[in-house]
Amino acid sequence: MSDFEDSRWSDSRFAQEYRDQADAYVPERRRLIEMAQSLYRHLVKGNQPRRILDLGCGDGLMVQELFKVDDGIDATLIDGSQEMLQAAGNRLARFEKKHLVNASFHDLLKQDPLPETFIFVLSSLAIHHLVMAEKEALFEYIYRHLEPGGFFLNIDVVLSPTDDLEQWYLMLWQEWIDTHAANSGKASLLTVPQQYKDNKDNVPDPLLPQLQALERIGFKNVDCYYKYGIFVLFGGSKAGGQRLM
Repeated sequence: MSDFEDSRWSDSRFAQEYRDQADAYVPERRRLIEMAQSLYRHLVKGNQPRRILDLGCGDGLMVQELFKVDDGIDATLIDGSQEMLQAAGNRLARFEKKHLVNASFHDLLKQDPLPETFIFVLSSLAIHHLVMAEKEALFEYIYRHLEPGGFFLNIDVVLSPTDDLEQWYLMLWQEWIDTHAANSGKASLLTVPQQYKDNKDNVPDPLLPQLQALERIGFKNVDCYYKYGIFVLFGGSKAGGQRLM
């Protein structure tokens, strides 16, 4: 597993640029957030305990959006970047029930700092930095830390099953970037899809093997809940517990 300190996310300028421009270069980002809120509202909210875990939390946007659905949650946010955690702390300053943990995925798997279990575990555009064996190890870690009846939700990028589809999906992304760069006047966005392909920190795997890994581990309700080109929202639940609508 690559060291977080060797990745681009340890670069404060790169991390700041992501925070500033993510809505423009992540297609359907607001829709993905809405889908995460909907899943929590219909399949998680009402269960106890109301502890949630955000893996690779960035600036805390996802947790902030979940607080809008359920202001009683107790959130733990983990990120390898101290700068990102500081941004998350600032964003969530008015919420008391939050815990910020500076740890990489490598740290979690090597020396687990979390004694708790959670009713909801989410990750957004982070797990694709792991190779498949590491992804599966993290999925197992997540399963162990889920309460019965709890859900895991992953918003991420995946590798297309064929070159033809990969090229089409990247074209869809480029068209999104072209439109939003023109509207925002941010010409620097235009090369983002190619930067993604060239960045060795990105090691996406196809969607199907990841869904199969979740099922092998024991997750139920495994599915891809939303997809736009290479951008996906998928996950599953841990059997047991009572779902309250």
